[in-house]
Amino acid sequence: MSKELKTGIVLIIIIVGFIWGFNFLKGHDVFQPNSRFYNVEYTNVGGLTEASLVTINGLKVGQVDDIDFNDSPGKRGDLIVRFSLENDFEFSKNSVVKIYSPNPLSGSNLAIIPSYKGESAVSGDFLKGEIESSLFTSIGEKLDPIQAKLENVIVSADTLFQRINNVLDYKTSESIKRSVKGLELTIVDIRETLSSVNLMIDSTSIGLKETIENTKNITNNLSKVTDTLANSNIGEIMRKAELTLTSVNSLLDGMDKGKGTLGKLINDDAMYDNLTNVSKELEYLLREMKLNPKRFVHFSLFGKRAKSFNEENNKNNKTNR
Repeated sequence: MSKELKTGIVLIIIIVGFIWGFNFLKGHDVFQPNSRFYNVEYTNVGGLTEASLVTINGLKVGQVDDIDFNDSPGKRGDLIVRFSLENDFEFSKNSVVKIYSPNPLSGSNLAIIPSYKGESAVSGDFLKGEIESSLFTSIGEKLDPIQAKLENVIVSADTLFQRINNVLDYKTSESIKRSVKGLELTIVDIRETLSSVNLMIDSTSIGLKETIENTKNITNNLSKVTDTLANSNIGEIMRKAELTLTSVNSLLDGMDKGKGTLGKLINDDAMYDNLTNVSKELEYLLREMKLNPKRFVHFSLFGKRAKSFNEENNKNNKTNR
């Protein structure tokens, strides 16, 4: 084999390897040609590119081969995506091909949501396409109304500030300054008042502490008293007191009915009259002894007789002469 032939064979191998590697990097395997192709129409491919993956239930089954504009007059601007499948998985023409993004940092892929109702899809058919909202798309859709409201708020705030600037002329500004100055003086007075109150509280805290201590002692004494009462036999004391009151009631009842010496003394009228008379006679006797002591202690050398009792003089508290 000549040197030129060897060089040609090596060059052909290099060219074939380059072609295979280039197609492999694009997602095409020249040694395993795809047998089925499908088309999907979208108004927006959402970042989908050629060689993007095609999956069914998360499993890679193919890739995007071509993305081109629709040449139909009524659908200008729409995009037709052509993709191929590498296996013989069967699904119907009612299946949906959805554009989705696995994560915010990666590109978009195609996901076939298979349907098994209806006629089976064959190579070259057009399938229904949908676009799944990505994270940024959802955020943008939610931020759009917020942005509109924020713009309205900014416009309203700008109008409000303009009106405030018109209101806050020189005189108004000076008045506000004076009001702020007065408020500052008021705060100073309040601080001084609070300082005085704090001093008053400090001066009375000692007395308050002593009062609390005395209250604590009183509480302790009351606790001791209650403990003593709790430990004492109050029931026995009450029983004895009841017996004593019963005895006193019996004694008073007997006295009221004239029983016994004290009862007769209280209820016997004759005895009362006798005692009254005795008391009166005793009064006369004592008065006579005071007025005429010679009648009771008589001493005379000449035998002179004592004067007799004179009731009239006794009543008038006079001596017998």
